[in-house]
Amino acid sequence: MIADFLSASVAWALFNVLRYYEVAAYIGFGSLGFYLNYPKVWAVQLCVPFFWLLLYYFSGYYNKPFGKSRLSEFFSTFLCVLLGTTLLFFLVLLNDLPRSFEVYYQLYFALLGLQFVLTYLPRLCITLRGLSLSKREGWALKVLIIGTGPRAEKIADSLSGLGYRILGFVNENKVEETTIPSEKCLGTTADLPRLVPERQADEIIVATEVEGNDQRLRLLYSLYRYKCPIKLLADQSGLFSKVRLKTILGLPLVDVSDNNFSEMEKNIKLWGDKLAAAFALLLLSPLFAYISYKVKRGSPGPVLFKQERLGYGGRPFLMYKFRTMYVGSEEDEPLLAKADDKRITPFGRLMRKYRLDELPQFWNVLRGDMSLVGPRPERRYFIEQIVKKAPYYYLLHNVRPGITSLGMVKYGYASSVDEMVERLEYDMLYYENMSLLLDLTILAYTVRTVVTGKGI
Repeated sequence: MIADFLSASVAWALFNVLRYYEVAAYIGFGSLGFYLNYPKVWAVQLCVPFFWLLLYYFSGYYNKPFGKSRLSEFFSTFLCVLLGTTLLFFLVLLNDLPRSFEVYYQLYFALLGLQFVLTYLPRLCITLRGLSLSKREGWALKVLIIGTGPRAEKIADSLSGLGYRILGFVNENKVEETTIPSEKCLGTTADLPRLVPERQADEIIVATEVEGNDQRLRLLYSLYRYKCPIKLLADQSGLFSKVRLKTILGLPLVDVSDNNFSEMEKNIKLWGDKLAAAFALLLLSPLFAYISYKVKRGSPGPVLFKQERLGYGGRPFLMYKFRTMYVGSEEDEPLLAKADDKRITPFGRLMRKYRLDELPQFWNVLRGDMSLVGPRPERRYFIEQIVKKAPYYYLLHNVRPGITSLGMVKYGYASSVDEMVERLEYDMLYYENMSLLLDLTILAYTVRTVVTGKGI
């Protein structure tokens, strides 16, 4: 980021020199020094580097600083600079009054060339330095390999010079044939709950010799709970329907724990959610005040109901709702609400029908705990029951939970664990096809649900 900031500053300063000789000198600026010290020129000089940093951030360039490819970095830098140059041309350069129309072309391509060259060269040096450190394991990712046969040994050999440090090998079971030295075998998959945190593994690679897809699926689903990337050979990945595959450049491996959201979409979604939540909290503040009054008047107890849920990365957070039940409705054990639930207050029933009880979760979105659209967060108590029937539920912890979801608009509230598993199919469908367009579609369905009062 420092290199990008300095590159943008130097590129714009050099470009201003060109602007003086091509434009400013012909419209009354007596000298280059006078032009460069002109207040408006200085103001733009200070703002432009921050404009580029903002653009690079939303492009997703800073999300994953390690393991960058020189070729992909070349094209991603060029496309981002092309977009930024075009925006600056219309925001800043179009106000210039050159002596001829052709000067616009000269200015545009000069800025494009300066910005790209001065940005890409430092990035290339940093990337080459990073690759060098990775090969010497200075920046290596720590990997546990599940499997102790020829396939595991082959993958370990191929990864050794690509920025990976092999922590050790894990037997899928105690009778698996092995070609790995005994000192490198750390145990079996039963030892993973201890090995993953103890060895601080960054990734898990599945390289077993099993050929049956059912057995491989069971193994994969048991690994999602560790909340780190899970990879396997590309030729073994074709039959997994519950995951979205994304090829890892330079390796014959695919990540079966990742979703198909690009880094750019992730950043746009995160900050779009925050801005929308802040706007909603301000706009709906009168409605919040009215609902608070009705809740307080309807039954004794607090206005807001807060409850611990598991969110992004499986981390717990407090989710807020307007209270819809009588105080003390869940003293013995967690219970799911039903359509004719006697614990729900009269006004609470109205709120649930129009989903008004969910409005305080805009605060959770603003805090970064939740998103506008995403799988609904659940309590640990119910998650432990769901994963016994659908272990792939852990995949949903790879995205932020949402105020609304495809499962909520297509299925609605669930009153039992079995119904939660049925609704999970919609959430997995969302997970496998995540996009900003799908988010907007779900929001539109949610508005229709709220307006028509089709909640329970």
